[in-house]
Amino acid sequence: MARLRDCLPRLMVTIRSLLFWSLVYCYCGLCASVYLLKLLWSIGKGPTQTFRRVAREHPPACLNDPSLGTHCYVRIKDSGLRFHYVAAGERGKPLMLLLHGFPEFWYSWRHQLREFKSEYRVVALDLRGYGETDAPIHRENYKLDCLITDIKDILDSLGYSKCVLIGHDWGGMIAWLIAICYPEMVMKLIVINFPHPNVFTEYILRHPAQLFKSSYYYFFQIPWFPEFMFSINDFKALKHLFTSHSTGIGRKGCRLTAEDLEAYIYVFSQPGALSGPINHYRNIFSCLPLKHHMVITPTLLLWGEKDTFMEAEMAEGTKIYVKNYFRLTILSEASHGLQQEQPDIVNKLIWTFLKEETRRKDWLFL
Repeated sequence: MARLRDCLPRLMVTIRSLLFWSLVYCYCGLCASVYLLKLLWSIGKGPTQTFRRVAREHPPACLNDPSLGTHCYVRIKDSGLRFHYVAAGERGKPLMLLLHGFPEFWYSWRHQLREFKSEYRVVALDLRGYGETDAPIHRENYKLDCLITDIKDILDSLGYSKCVLIGHDWGGMIAWLIAICYPEMVMKLIVINFPHPNVFTEYILRHPAQLFKSSYYYFFQIPWFPEFMFSINDFKALKHLFTSHSTGIGRKGCRLTAEDLEAYIYVFSQPGALSGPINHYRNIFSCLPLKHHMVITPTLLLWGEKDTFMEAEMAEGTKIYVKNYFRLTILSEASHGLQQEQPDIVNKLIWTFLKEETRRKDWLFL
């Protein structure tokens, strides 16, 4: 009987693991079937249009706008990868490091590059596999441990030991992990529309609505097919993601201009440009939940209540993992791309957080 009691916890862990991976693979299959039907429907309506792709050889002028900063590169010694970033503000000022989400790149921080350069050395990074940063071929090179080490090594290469760290969406996930693993590197943490990773993994298993909203996580586990689906009809899915009423940027704020949209399409239409970003997601289920999860850094979490991809309840559940000052601000009329959609409000909230004393937990709804 005593032996059975000893074995029971391990048995429950094994059963839970089997159920979890069964869910992952079953949902992968379901998502693949849905997208395959969409592909067949598109081919049936117009095969020529389905496989049409416009050649984009030259970047839009907005990507070389000098008011956004200087394009720079740094090669990391350990991995040998070359990272691209855009920097604004004088060298020697405190570092503000910006980590973008999916499917984005450094340009998603254009409003913040202009805003914070007066007091910070603002660096908007292209994450591993994105934009002009090197993109390793194998999915194993995109494990969370590699992504965390990238940020640590980049800080060292830039000559800094700590920074104000800001992350949006997937970049928010990485920002949380940096604050957990290397708290001494983060003076203040600001995350936009991504909950603490443990909240995300626990919530998604208990709430079918969030499971549905995160279906692309499962779809991305399939080799090559997601990249192909993004590229058909001259990247129609990508354009829809940025411009539709449900997922687009600017529901009640700044919309993407035609040139902004073309900048995104240009970057992700380059040969192989989608594989690196999607590979980030192909390792996530083997890395979560986290063994260490407490955050001891002063933290600001900004959230768009109308986010199509993330339910607001996860934002409220994040506070239990922050053992320091924690401020949650939910913008009632905002969606997922806060820093692009409502840059003036977001920048003001960031300035307030950076300048205030951080001694208490606080929640604010706007």
